[in-house]
Amino acid sequence: MSFNEKIAALSEKVTSLIDHLETEEATKNALIMPFIAALGYDVFNPQEVVPEFTADVGTKKGEKVDYAIMQDNEVIVLIECKKSKSDLSEANIHQLFRYFTVTNARIAILTNGVQYRFFSDLEEPNKMDEKPFLELDLLNIRENLIEEVRKLGKENFDLDRMLSTANELKYTSEIKKLMNVQFETPGEEFTRFFFKAANPNAHFTASAKEQFTKFVQKALHQFISEKVSDRLRSALEKEDDKIVETNEDEIVSEAKPNGIETTDEEREGFQIVKAILVQKVAVERIVHRDTKSYFGILLDDNNRKPLCRLHFNTAQKYLGVIGDDKQETRIPIGNLADIYQYADKLLETVKFYEETN
Repeated sequence: MSFNEKIAALSEKVTSLIDHLETEEATKNALIMPFIAALGYDVFNPQEVVPEFTADVGTKKGEKVDYAIMQDNEVIVLIECKKSKSDLSEANIHQLFRYFTVTNARIAILTNGVQYRFFSDLEEPNKMDEKPFLELDLLNIRENLIEEVRKLGKENFDLDRMLSTANELKYTSEIKKLMNVQFETPGEEFTRFFFKAANPNAHFTASAKEQFTKFVQKALHQFISEKVSDRLRSALEKEDDKIVETNEDEIVSEAKPNGIETTDEEREGFQIVKAILVQKVAVERIVHRDTKSYFGILLDDNNRKPLCRLHFNTAQKYLGVIGDDKQETRIPIGNLADIYQYADKLLETVKFYEETN
């Protein structure tokens, strides 16, 4: 099982167990130790993972951090754990800050088994930064972060590379946060930049600021929407290219011996459904199976995860939407574009499968 698959499995485990983990110890056993194991470390080998690692701070003796990951008898990562559902507060961060200063570790993790915050000493040697360079939420996994977390694994750990990555992640994370703020509410300097670029000789008056702030906000939303649409269109065009490249023998093979024949309308309907559902799941997870009575669309090629059905073999066409009870409701449609009117219902079906599996 790959690291990505292990993290995905752990994410599912979090969903089912989080309401039953009442203590820090239970959280460690159920969630945090499996996370450490997913990184390739043997949690039962004290040469690799030391539980209750002693980190005496000044006059305070017997101070212990929950786990220390070792490499060549040196501490490389400290992990401070809290019970699930607890907030990772400033007090917790300062506690880890104290431990960090008395060890040789350059990486520290604060976690409640669901959220993981990764720290280093990028601003001042041997002094843990106040802000994490990476944050991972197992209930809302961002695929681009998984590869970065994997670099902490036993087989991949390279301190210099990790610190270089941490430095990059720290700033890209901050930039994205700032961009998100500007996206929601453009600031004065941000708005002024675009105003002066569009009107080099005009004065940025109070009325111009008020008007142009709305323009900038609307333009940002349209820009993001267009980028998403372009990316989706590109993905669908690639899928269409694959169909075009299919040789005639393969196309003929769709007319199966049992009389099933996939029509152009069914293929086009399939593309529309993919265009809707790609907002929630990767396009390759959406597959079809044609039958004599309907054209079925499934998630993960799994009969237990029907997304919808296209009933296009009669004069009156129907879109079959699937409810939480797995029962189909047929909705009459006049043309293929009508499928877009039921995008919310299709997305709800995907959400149901993602949350219950």
